[in-house]
Amino acid sequence: MSDKAIDKRARVIAFYLPQFHPIPENDDWWGKGFTEWTNVARARPLFRGHQQPRLPADLGFYDLRVPEVRAAQAKMAAESGVEGFCYWHYWFNGRRLLERPFNEVLNSGEPNFPFCLGWANESWTGVWNNEPRRMLIEQTYPGEADDRAHFDYLLQAFMDPRYITVDGKPLLYIYKPLKMPDSKRRLDRWRDWARQAGLKGLYIVGNNQLDFDDAESLGLDGAVISTLGIVTDERQWINKAKWLYWGMKRRFAIGGPRVVQYSEAIKHLVPDLSKFKFDAYPSVFPNWDHTPRSGRKGLVLANSTPDLFASHVKKAADEVADRPGDRRLIFLKSWNEWAEGNYIEPDARWGSKYLKALRGEILGDFI
Repeated sequence: MSDKAIDKRARVIAFYLPQFHPIPENDDWWGKGFTEWTNVARARPLFRGHQQPRLPADLGFYDLRVPEVRAAQAKMAAESGVEGFCYWHYWFNGRRLLERPFNEVLNSGEPNFPFCLGWANESWTGVWNNEPRRMLIEQTYPGEADDRAHFDYLLQAFMDPRYITVDGKPLLYIYKPLKMPDSKRRLDRWRDWARQAGLKGLYIVGNNQLDFDDAESLGLDGAVISTLGIVTDERQWINKAKWLYWGMKRRFAIGGPRVVQYSEAIKHLVPDLSKFKFDAYPSVFPNWDHTPRSGRKGLVLANSTPDLFASHVKKAADEVADRPGDRRLIFLKSWNEWAEGNYIEPDARWGSKYLKALRGEILGDFI
């Protein structure tokens, strides 16, 4: 059992977005100085009661190139029951993007806070600017030489003592496992290379939107169940008569965004994990509102509160409660995805109440 799991009801791994610093590519694609804060700051309410813009509180409009910011985030996360960050990692045929914050964490040894990597293996397009056909950089899988170069980069992280493990194996998350050609052969080769490097292997999980039922055939040890897109799909909610009338009325009256009550959505976001034939892990959402990126085409989970979020976390923790300590994993979506409205960092409205809600459910009697 992991030492980190002993004094917690679950091992909470929080996805961490590094797009809070400028890079040349974003300057070229979106304008000089673009970061995720650009979308956040320009957001506007699109219907009565719509809470936009959402503004940061304690940490302000931070820049992730600043070590003190990363240290403050880690301290805040640890005190709230988060075991570690899952840094989004981007690899395009040897080219990395948004790599500086994590590289500095890796090379400096600070903050002394656990982490793992999540490969966001998806092409970047102009979808967030209503230009879905605009290809910015394509995700490709050119072959063994690229696989080896990619693994050698990852190995630097896997060997770090802060790296999160399951059964002693470094934990790696794959965002789009179905997009990876010949995924089992590729991932099994990475496991072989990991063992050759002196590791026990790798523990690899993929994002599962109920789009596959056989993890092993994809080379995965398990999957993180993410049903947000299904739960909030307009047709399914209409068919099940679970759409709220006022939400539908607004959609047809002003063309969007889609609005679903958070209290209704969380009833379905953590399914019965015992039904899966592989290691299945829940994901929890403090909120969701990606209208800062996609405007009226966006989706809003309305009226989230810290108390409702606490009940959502409790359900997820209950689902993994009977597992061995290392496998009591919950994935938090997310630590800081502000332009998607799914963040747990303090904001101007709620302050630190979401962090306190998480702390109460995960640390519970241990605090």
